[in-house]
Amino acid sequence: MITYDAIVIGFGKGGKTIAGELAARDWRVALIEKSPEMYGGTCINIACIPTKVLVHDGIHGIPYDEAIARKDEVVEKLREVNYNNLADNEHVTIYDAEAAFRSDKEIVIEVDGKEEVLTAEHIFINTGAKNNIPPLEGDLDSDLIYTSTSLIERHELPERLIIVGGGYIGLEYASMYQNFGADVIVIVPDEELMPAEDRDIAETVKNEMQNNGIEFVFGAKAEKVTDKSADEITVTLASGAELTGNAVLLATGRKPNVEGLGLDQTAIELADDGGIKVDDSLQTTVENVWALGDVKGGMQFTYTSLDDFRVVKSALFDQGTYSYADRNHVLYTMFIDPPLSRVGMTAKEAEVAGHDILQGEVDLASHPRAHVNNDLRGLFKAVVDKKTQKILGVSLFGAQSEEIINLVKLAMDQDLDYTVLRDQMYNHPVMSEVFNTLFDVQ
Repeated sequence: MITYDAIVIGFGKGGKTIAGELAARDWRVALIEKSPEMYGGTCINIACIPTKVLVHDGIHGIPYDEAIARKDEVVEKLREVNYNNLADNEHVTIYDAEAAFRSDKEIVIEVDGKEEVLTAEHIFINTGAKNNIPPLEGDLDSDLIYTSTSLIERHELPERLIIVGGGYIGLEYASMYQNFGADVIVIVPDEELMPAEDRDIAETVKNEMQNNGIEFVFGAKAEKVTDKSADEITVTLASGAELTGNAVLLATGRKPNVEGLGLDQTAIELADDGGIKVDDSLQTTVENVWALGDVKGGMQFTYTSLDDFRVVKSALFDQGTYSYADRNHVLYTMFIDPPLSRVGMTAKEAEVAGHDILQGEVDLASHPRAHVNNDLRGLFKAVVDKKTQKILGVSLFGAQSEEIINLVKLAMDQDLDYTVLRDQMYNHPVMSEVFNTLFDVQ
């Protein structure tokens, strides 16, 4: 048995960052990652970075095969940087192995065909999430069925792509592959697109995607997949209707990756959503065993995983002055074309919560920078509390929304009145000066 000060299971954002922090404090750290293809975590290798490279190149007219090659180069470079950052640290030992608990504080791995047991007082679980595969009938082993992970490894652009699932991953891939030239059809189980979003925003998104040639089938459920040939596959819906394409993407979400961890050998409990149950310091139901990132359930973002590190660091070294309960205003961007970004509540949510609201709205066709960019697509909306003058939420569908949404979050985090963004002097012509108009709600 080998004893360390800390064991980190998983090389994701939260895991690699806590490993680096502890090593900087002269802790002896074991970092276990079962796949050398995942150094750096989900974001760098199979999600945020590779998909955004493809989103960028699709928008800029780069041929699909060239974009795939560039994506591979970027991923390999970042993966190597992340590996070396820790492998070169004398306080960190990296194991390429699959980890399983043997007890609350013992981890079993296999190294060179030999079982090894590691133990530490502090253990950090950062195993991420995995694709959620729906219960379909038919030819599930077809080479034409893909997940969000495997589709971007395909070097030939599918002529017709069928996407099962109308959530954020499905819509992002729909926009991306349509920009590369594929015909895209999206099977949406709901009767409307993005039911959790502001309805005006969602309708504008739907119209834009349809104008670009993306087809939606609403209120539909995929039940069966059938190979028609080596390059043709059919999806049968519950209604009996059939859709035929050259590839099928199963974009039905991701779930916490706890399989194979041996949690049944411990007192670690799972939450109702299948993630590892944690308290406000992200400690599990076993003392000094922590869960960071997607494996604990909830929002699945790289930046929330990084913030998980801040929570754990505070618990370990700063008397817990920052906890999970302190996290507010988690923003997100869906990188469709143009991108949709949001933080806070929609008008409907704010009213249900009892707020007396004021609303601002800007059609980007009226914004000077949109004309400079030659891109008049999009709609921005803001919701503020009439009494307190605080910002309740903002939805931004349009170019550069992924950048300027951070200004709104900063204002909300600092508890600023909406008038601060309204009356700020911005340079010109830029997208952020839209706030002069968007927050002119009186």
